[in-house]
Amino acid sequence: MSTAPRLTALDALHRSLGATMTDFAGWDMPLRYASERDEHNAVRTKAGLFDLSHMGEITLTGPEAVKALDYALVGNISTVGVGRARYTHICQEDGGIVDDLIVYRLGETEYMVVANASNAQVVLDALTERAAGFDTEVRDDRDAYALLAVQGPESPGILASLTDADLDGLKYYAGLPGTVAGVPALIARTGYTGEDGFELFVAPEHAVELWQALTKAGEGVGLVPAGLSCRDTLRLEAGMPLYGHELTTALTPFDAGLGRVVKFEKEGDFVGRAALEAAAERAATAPPRKLVGLIAEGRRVPRAGFPVVADGQVIGEVTSGAPSPTLGKPIAMAYVDAAHAAPGTSGVGVDIRGTHEPYEVVALPFYKRQK
Repeated sequence: MSTAPRLTALDALHRSLGATMTDFAGWDMPLRYASERDEHNAVRTKAGLFDLSHMGEITLTGPEAVKALDYALVGNISTVGVGRARYTHICQEDGGIVDDLIVYRLGETEYMVVANASNAQVVLDALTERAAGFDTEVRDDRDAYALLAVQGPESPGILASLTDADLDGLKYYAGLPGTVAGVPALIARTGYTGEDGFELFVAPEHAVELWQALTKAGEGVGLVPAGLSCRDTLRLEAGMPLYGHELTTALTPFDAGLGRVVKFEKEGDFVGRAALEAAAERAATAPPRKLVGLIAEGRRVPRAGFPVVADGQVIGEVTSGAPSPTLGKPIAMAYVDAAHAAPGTSGVGVDIRGTHEPYEVVALPFYKRQK
């Protein structure tokens, strides 16, 4: 029996803007409003406004909230200061990645975990189970928040015109409570585009007025509504992993080149520690495959699952691929054998429906903004 997709608080607004909608992780979400290329370029050069209300917010409160998170996640959450955020992973006992997360410390004993939409229930269940032995409450706050993001070089100016919050003092991966256009919000300097930007967590009933205020504030500087399609090409150019593509339960953080998020030095045990210690050792001695960037020499676009080849042999697999509006060429992320992973390795191609198209191996990211 199929269930109808969930709707965000901005659903009617997206439709009024002529958005092409798509079912994403059980939510009806805007894919694009007009041209995804124009939306992408606006975020790179001006600003874009996103509805990310499908993301999964889970709150942990209580005296042992941080101990529960240190046990449940691979990161060292006890070192996160109030008002700061941390990128981390939640892993299985065998080290496989369940999801990548951002953890915000909202108060002395209050933390908000933001999970990917497709994994929110799995993460909620895992956190609830793993926190059972600790003096903490795990709360499903998915319905408590709408999430809007304004991303791009013009975003600080747009937001500054609507809030008295100290945006200049707000560092990357920090969040502070404030009001934006009169709406109470958690203002976080985070994003998934490779640009400067902000994510605004608000009550769903305030989402429409906030969207409209941001739209008005951005009118003169080229702000456009932006859908999930350009969010994918933006994060791909920025070399940011997407769960289900670069990250899966079949991979550990070390396999994904993200071993830095695993903190063995923290106190006490954590789920997956033994398996991850073994994975770290394996990665140090003989990395099986490495995540690399590929840039096409031709025009054909590689897609997830396409084989990467060299000398007629399969040496890897594409995890994400798309035309890059910024580079003007098709690009991809792929896991390839270590022997072919060095930037500039010659003779590497992608098997696109039987034809071996030549690709250049490059270090990630493809795009880095000028500070």
